[in-house]
Amino acid sequence: MSESGVELIAPCHFGLEAVVKRELQGLGFSVTDTRDGRVTFAAKDTGGIVRANLHLRSAERVLLRIGRFPARNWDELFEGVRALPWENWLPRDAKFWVTKAVSVRSKLFSPSDIQRIVKKAIVERMKERYRLERFPEDGESYPLRVFLMDDMVDVCLDTTGDSLHKRGYRKSNVTAPIAENLAAALLMLTPWRPDRILVDPFCGSGTFLIEAAMMAAHIAPGIGRSFTAQRWENLIPNEVWKECRREAYAAIDTEIETDLQGYDIDPQAIEVAKISAREAGVEELVHFQTRDVRALSHRKKYGFIVTNPPYGERLGAEDKESLEALYRVLGERYAALECWSMYVITSYPDAERAIGRKADKNRKLYNGMIETRFYQYFGPKPPRRGAASHE
Repeated sequence: MSESGVELIAPCHFGLEAVVKRELQGLGFSVTDTRDGRVTFAAKDTGGIVRANLHLRSAERVLLRIGRFPARNWDELFEGVRALPWENWLPRDAKFWVTKAVSVRSKLFSPSDIQRIVKKAIVERMKERYRLERFPEDGESYPLRVFLMDDMVDVCLDTTGDSLHKRGYRKSNVTAPIAENLAAALLMLTPWRPDRILVDPFCGSGTFLIEAAMMAAHIAPGIGRSFTAQRWENLIPNEVWKECRREAYAAIDTEIETDLQGYDIDPQAIEVAKISAREAGVEELVHFQTRDVRALSHRKKYGFIVTNPPYGERLGAEDKESLEALYRVLGERYAALECWSMYVITSYPDAERAIGRKADKNRKLYNGMIETRFYQYFGPKPPRRGAASHE
């Protein structure tokens, strides 16, 4: 670790880098670079690793950058990795390996060869510094990730372990749920705030609503899970983890008033959603109900629909007709709501036509490996001092 602190990288869904950047800045971090599904930021010490893992909602993981250097051939890769101060990060009994190697627009492109050479270079450095010929590797795990982009190499330690989308509240799944971090990021792309109505008429396992409730109650998304770096006592004292968790628990406020409603035609999905909400600690903040989209209505104005309806992947002609009818009903019910906004993520190519209105804005995103569009229909803001403007 340098005197200036540590460099960290937050990988994220392509197209959501700006969301992660804003979130990091809101947490008090200094963002130094944003590109191609990764946001680089600085922390004054390794305590930043703890805060980022506990509080980031939209990122996939937190990586500790050990070094960055150019490499256009295997010798340059080997020497660049060996030159890094691994003895500052890895104890002599560390279990270390490259869990993932990614190469984009680089001369070195074989993931298995990259993994092998990086491991060999670290071993050579450790031999010199620890004066050992063989390493027991029976200590704590220090998984590595290596990225090559345009012949520049980033070598990182993975501080997170299981992806950050695994909050710990989802104990069972229904078909094709949206990832928790993607749901959180999409909510952050809307003007929704905790004092506004939010409805998901295709809520499935309830991810949008649960994430919204956790935001409203200031529940840190990582508060109920563990992380790989918790066992790195050579880098992060256990007391730092305890103190950061104490602060996170102290910030929780479940006494707030919310209007968060989730509907789904599948009663089993609703039961799963209720269980997940209870596990997340937001059971009292979200109302789930078995209900068809045709029954979507609300007497209040200025609400939000945020939803992930069925996509219709690999459907036959008859099912596609049913899918078009479903989106048509969604559009009709939305039109019947007064002054509402609607946000829909889907891969269904005829969504706008079926809804009956061209979106004010749409954004290409990936939900897993599926290319989707995030259609945004803007409603008016609630009047303020007699004036109204568009979101």
